[in-house]
Amino acid sequence: MLAKFALFFTLLTFSLAPVVIAQESTPEGEVFWWNDRTFYQIFVRSFYDSDGDGVGDFRGLTSQLDYLNDGDPTTDTDLGITGIWLMPITESPSYHGYDVVDYYAVDQEYGTKEDFQAFLAAAHERGIAVIIDLVLNHTSSQHPWFLDSQTPESPYEDWYIWEDENPNYSGPTGQTVWHRRAGRYYYGLFWSEMPDLNYANPDVTAQMYDVTRFWLEEMGVDGFRLDAVKHMVEEGRAQENTPATHQWMQAYYDFVRSINPEAVLVAEIWSATTLVLPYIGDEVDIAFEFDLAEGIVRASGFGLPNTLRQAIEPVIENYPAGQYATFLTNHDQNRVMTVLRGNLGGARIAASVLLTLPGVPFIYYGEEIGMVGEKPDELIRTPLQWDATPETAGFTTGTPWQAVNPDFTTVNIAAQTDDPDSLLSLYRGLIQLRGEHSALRTGNLVFVQSAHRKVLSYLRTNAEQTVLVILNMDDRAVTGYDLTLAAGPLSGAINAQALFGIDQADPIETPIVNAAGGFDAYVPTLELAPHSVLIIQLGD
Repeated sequence: MLAKFALFFTLLTFSLAPVVIAQESTPEGEVFWWNDRTFYQIFVRSFYDSDGDGVGDFRGLTSQLDYLNDGDPTTDTDLGITGIWLMPITESPSYHGYDVVDYYAVDQEYGTKEDFQAFLAAAHERGIAVIIDLVLNHTSSQHPWFLDSQTPESPYEDWYIWEDENPNYSGPTGQTVWHRRAGRYYYGLFWSEMPDLNYANPDVTAQMYDVTRFWLEEMGVDGFRLDAVKHMVEEGRAQENTPATHQWMQAYYDFVRSINPEAVLVAEIWSATTLVLPYIGDEVDIAFEFDLAEGIVRASGFGLPNTLRQAIEPVIENYPAGQYATFLTNHDQNRVMTVLRGNLGGARIAASVLLTLPGVPFIYYGEEIGMVGEKPDELIRTPLQWDATPETAGFTTGTPWQAVNPDFTTVNIAAQTDDPDSLLSLYRGLIQLRGEHSALRTGNLVFVQSAHRKVLSYLRTNAEQTVLVILNMDDRAVTGYDLTLAAGPLSGAINAQALFGIDQADPIETPIVNAAGGFDAYVPTLELAPHSVLIIQLGD
């Protein structure tokens, strides 16, 4: 299905020099289709309500696709995303959907299977790939399998992990994982109402293979975001990243490839980078980079270029080229603008970094307008703020399932759409620029030295083009930020063209290329505005 999305590029790799980080090519120099995508994470319940019941639905999502991508590459009024991740859409007793009662049915509050497939077709018509959340680790306690498993000698007893006596050990964060029911104890890592499936039982694996096949073949999704991957198979008290988990994931990866070789597996492995790396390539395609996300947000908020560089370097050095998912925060974390305590400048820098780094960027819905949200979870998953309509923010004609944020009168899509200085305009411009310039999607990263302590700069470069990114992380305008690249990919006399950050008609200086393909004391424009990004194409 996604053959039309696959693009192949030859990556240009440089020898390591003091300020150069070179990514190794993926196998046979291939850049996978997801590396040419910018994804948008959607909680269907909170995106847009089509029928006035206060709950977002598939028809509402379909009706608002033009906001995300109108399918016309000549327009610039849409956000420009090219991938969507839908949080759980299967039948569940909970508002969030992470406790499934039927893997083959969509949540009735969201609509029908036909509604979902209409959305999927409309997204594909616009060139948008769609992945869905697949919760393999556990089910709802109300799932028929679990209800049957409570009866000793039931065919489903061994589908979950039951013990007659309480093993009496805690989970990785000290939480209770053994829960009493029907005179025995069952294992549920996250919550008593989310019992873990027992993947030591091959019947469970076979069943979940069938679920996977159903969504790929019959429903036509383009891949999955896999929840809680590191907890798939426990080995006694070892409950994270076990050898058995890696073994199971390798087999699952091979199965997915046998169904659809182009389906993407995006994993949530909320661990340090060193523990995520072993999954990449033969267990999942990419995983969310939590260490990098934390580094981006923290460094952007405090204006710390060196801290940001230190967060980027181990990711670039250790992953296969571009095979990781970049993000700022997600549905399990306080929102970016809340973490930054309303620092709009910091949010602008974070967005600029996210959309100019290597990797596959994911944007949490509402992030592009600066929505706030702080736990509990319902308050970081509130309805998207479309406009200033009282009580509803344009999300519904009824009563929203969750109250909208109080700042909706000023923080909304309508208010920011036509404002060239808004956060939405920044996201929109950077997403579209990334889509237009392959170097920003698939190019190597080469750090450039700056004479100013608040400026971070780097090249994104591939065989097709070289782009220079300059970030002023200060809340004041800066001068004297001379840029130096000891060695790089440039040669001969080149031109410099401003792509983003200043008017393209404004004059911009061109660097003089040194003998090693770099440049010395380059100052493209006299002053960098506060909390700004300047992007320049260097070449013929």
